[in-house]
Amino acid sequence: MIKPDKHPSRLTDQLARALSTKSLDEAPWGSIVSRVMAASLTAVNPATAIRDIMHREGNELIVGELRYDLARFKRIILVGAGKAGAPMASAVVPMVDDLNYSGLVIVKESHTTTAFTGEQIPKVEILEAGHPLPDKRGIKATKRLCGLLANATEQDLVICLLSGGGSALLASPVNGIRLDELQSINNTLLGCGADISEINSIRKHIETLKGGQLARLASPATLVSLILSDVIGDRLDAIASGPTTPDLTTYRQAYQVLEKYAVLGEVPESILEHLNAGLRNKLPETPKPGSAFFEKVTNLIIGSNILAARAALAQAKLEGLNQLLLTTFLQGEARYAGSALGAIARQIGSSGEPIGRPACLVAGGETTVTLQGNGLGGRNQEVALGAVNELHGLTDIVLTTLATDGGDGPSDAAGAVVTGKTWQRAADLGLYPDDFLQQNNAYHYFKPLEDLIHTGPTGTNVNDLTFIFAF
Repeated sequence: MIKPDKHPSRLTDQLARALSTKSLDEAPWGSIVSRVMAASLTAVNPATAIRDIMHREGNELIVGELRYDLARFKRIILVGAGKAGAPMASAVVPMVDDLNYSGLVIVKESHTTTAFTGEQIPKVEILEAGHPLPDKRGIKATKRLCGLLANATEQDLVICLLSGGGSALLASPVNGIRLDELQSINNTLLGCGADISEINSIRKHIETLKGGQLARLASPATLVSLILSDVIGDRLDAIASGPTTPDLTTYRQAYQVLEKYAVLGEVPESILEHLNAGLRNKLPETPKPGSAFFEKVTNLIIGSNILAARAALAQAKLEGLNQLLLTTFLQGEARYAGSALGAIARQIGSSGEPIGRPACLVAGGETTVTLQGNGLGGRNQEVALGAVNELHGLTDIVLTTLATDGGDGPSDAAGAVVTGKTWQRAADLGLYPDDFLQQNNAYHYFKPLEDLIHTGPTGTNVNDLTFIFAF
């Protein structure tokens, strides 16, 4: 398990060891690959990102370009939800520890402060909840978080910490929708191929804090939201389903997502009734731009996929490699994205284009997996599996995939490594990529090869990265 600390160089070295696999260990350039990937994670260490944007000067709290006179506030309330919540909170508390503060942050299981730093945070509860599906713990924790905000006044400063996973962790279904029904629709949406923005448009309209509704609850307090982005394009309204930002989606758009993916028949009746009531204007819409709730709200992105990608390319330059950022908007079906990226690797091997050896190319974003089988894996592993055929036979070319939070889908892997030898090594064991793609079973393709990447929870989450190296 990765334990972020105050020494980035040590952290990079530790991450590099965790990112190694059999193929990388056996290759003369394997350590370079591991260091480049590690640099991407080090750059988006959430505690470091907090300290880069926030600091204390006497009785002023400096957040970005804004200054908050702490003498104005009688109380500071720290709340949050997401996989990076614990290290984020651990960075904020020392800046306010001489003031009247309290807090509650909801994190994914095994992502507590103790897991990352070995220490508790004074006066801030770090509560675990289910992810990617919400659970009873999440609902209970969210109710307690709401209790902290329910009596907020103009004399309160609310600091909200949001990161990837916040949508599932900040669980609060509207009256009439049960937990099992909320789990059911989340499960349906995660498996139908809908992208995260589409999924979140529905979540915002069947829950009570998403889509700007946390800001409404915290009003009239001053609210500062520090956000680690795991969404393509860093859309504030999409990260953790945008609890502190105006919602740009409507009940109609939420319903149209269900129509688009032909899953209306799989949606619980209570949820359809609620959405239909919204369509008939029987329910108020989520807060939109211009709502008074946002007058004293500030939302700041403190880390993102492009920051991680640029850090990887900077490390690649130090390693003597040519560098190219392909995109940070990689989307679509994971297996096809893998095949396309594999084709780029083959082009480098064939013609030295779009960039010559030695080279490092980086693509960031978030693909989707439409479930067809009952295998094990996640989108990063499926991207890697989709590239195996294209890389077959290439020399000194490697493709690696990485979920920056350390967890890819329901598995214990963060991604996988593919080289020109992968296809044959697997075939020698009777394993063929197309067979495993049919079952969405990338995990069990790469496991016998010892080429799954295992980091454990990294403490951060800025979406996914794919790396192509040519030596």
